[in-house]
Amino acid sequence: MTLILALILDAIFGEPRWLWSRLPHPAVLMGRAISRLDTTLNTGRGRRAKGIIALALLIALALAIAALIAAIPLGPLPELIVAAILLAQRSLVDHVRAVADGLRRSTADGRRAVAMIVSRDTAQMNDTAVARSAIESAAENLSDGVIAPAFWFALAGLPGLLIYKITNTADSMIGYRTPRHADFGWAAARFDDLLNLIPARLTALILALTTGQMRHWAAIRADAKRHKSPNAGWPEAAMARALDIALAGPRSYEGQTTPFPYVNPTGRHSLSADDIDGAIKLLWRSWASALALLICIAFV
Repeated sequence: MTLILALILDAIFGEPRWLWSRLPHPAVLMGRAISRLDTTLNTGRGRRAKGIIALALLIALALAIAALIAAIPLGPLPELIVAAILLAQRSLVDHVRAVADGLRRSTADGRRAVAMIVSRDTAQMNDTAVARSAIESAAENLSDGVIAPAFWFALAGLPGLLIYKITNTADSMIGYRTPRHADFGWAAARFDDLLNLIPARLTALILALTTGQMRHWAAIRADAKRHKSPNAGWPEAAMARALDIALAGPRSYEGQTTPFPYVNPTGRHSLSADDIDGAIKLLWRSWASALALLICIAFV
């Protein structure tokens, strides 16, 4: 029941600017801890071993915080509040909608909005590239920001949720194959892959079930394997099939274009703000389906 209420609270309130402009968001605090470990441990030799130690320290921190919250004598309320804060349905929808709104004003506004949610180069994007990037982010973050946190909370309570979130944050900060982080971020990236193994496929299943695409499940599975990520390809492939569009494909990072293959390559390649709107509808449909499933489980 706590998770059900947390999903509803997050969907209603999201991340109130009046609150997080005055207090540091828990994700920001996690980021500071990760940055401190990166600064102090990511030096010299044995960086992979040091990265494993850093991940172990982050997990220990998550468990300690969970224990402190559980000790607050207010029943399930503290866990409910923390879970609602760490779920990201409303925030995801708001950020993706901002790209559609910006793109309707101008390509430049669309680029500025999408730069807030993707790490690739955006300066030379056309309207299709902006829309595609926003939809890919919507699909991937439906898994990372909603389904996966809910899955781990349902499975392992607040400790599971906090371990997932701090690992996912670490992966987003140090889990890159760059000269600085290829070794130090290896443990965070691999553990994040493991934690997302089931949720990513569950997200794809929810998208397929709610959009009548189960008959294309074999194609979704095949398309997911075309993606550079072992997990992100699943929700993107399901989203691409549901909207009948091509996702992924070539993109530029730090001035270098990488020729990634398309997911659902036979889908429509010319995209617009209307396609982003379609993706937002699927975000809410998936959220509602997950909520309904949890309610059924709770009553059973």
